[in-house]
Amino acid sequence: METPKQPLRTAVMLAAIVTLLTFIMAGCGSQSKDNNTATSQATGDTRVIKHEMGETRITGKPKRIVTLEFSFVDATTQLGVTPVGIAQENDDDIDGLLGKKIDFTPVGTRKQPNLETISSLKPDLIIADLNRHKGIYKELSEIAPTIVLKSRNSSYEQNLASFGVIADALGEKEKGEQILAAHKANMKKLKQGVKAGEPRSVLVGVFRSDSLTGHAASSFDGQLLEQAGIRNALQNTSEPTVKLTLEQIAQADPDVIFMAEADEKLISEWKQNPLWQNITAVKKGEVYEVNRALWTRYRGLGSAEKILEQAISLLYPVQSK
Repeated sequence: METPKQPLRTAVMLAAIVTLLTFIMAGCGSQSKDNNTATSQATGDTRVIKHEMGETRITGKPKRIVTLEFSFVDATTQLGVTPVGIAQENDDDIDGLLGKKIDFTPVGTRKQPNLETISSLKPDLIIADLNRHKGIYKELSEIAPTIVLKSRNSSYEQNLASFGVIADALGEKEKGEQILAAHKANMKKLKQGVKAGEPRSVLVGVFRSDSLTGHAASSFDGQLLEQAGIRNALQNTSEPTVKLTLEQIAQADPDVIFMAEADEKLISEWKQNPLWQNITAVKKGEVYEVNRALWTRYRGLGSAEKILEQAISLLYPVQSK
């Protein structure tokens, strides 16, 4: 009577094993499904950003951003992100750029960023300038995903292109396109203040102690004024900025001079020289001092609008009755 129990025990054990295997397989299937979903989400949220030094993969929307040039600060804040770290020379640089105070950690100067300070901020994105920072791109990339863009010694249009890349990097491509469209509309409206066929040529220059650095037609301010119909006096130069002697300025003979910085000693010396006195802008009294940071350093969308607005107000002063 003992023998019938053996098949029964075997059947029970087999059923238990089948149940256990079914449970394990179901769990594995569920885990595999979850992993596939996570991979799909990560892939869909990752963008390959092309920049001046190659390609950088960015996942999600970076929030802890370090910016190493002023125009990048302008761009990120317009896109709704305040950088955690900013390179600057003076304590009031960012106040002047944005017209307001923001909280951030200084990370050295634009010329010489402090890599240790940048690393301590644990950024998820670093935005660097091609002209200044291509030599430390590797070190920056070891800290966080880094994109290198044109700003310093770059044209107005090149800076607009950099803004578009930043918007994409922040996951705000559509918002960036809207901001650019609004900026171009503002510039178009401002351009209406320039007289058609404006005959005067302008020279934007930084007057230092020993020479003048002129901003040519391909510079940021030079190009944006050209696009508005205000002709630059320096047309045939291979670089956006060029050092000029007094003799070269006299040869260019600008009708208007915008002095972005004026060294008093240099100007006082030149005022005694007939070459300076014979420049058309000097003879007609059209030499104007303008803010150097705004005209030559910021290079943001807001800065471009302010430069054009100021240029128009100086070229066409309201006549008092």
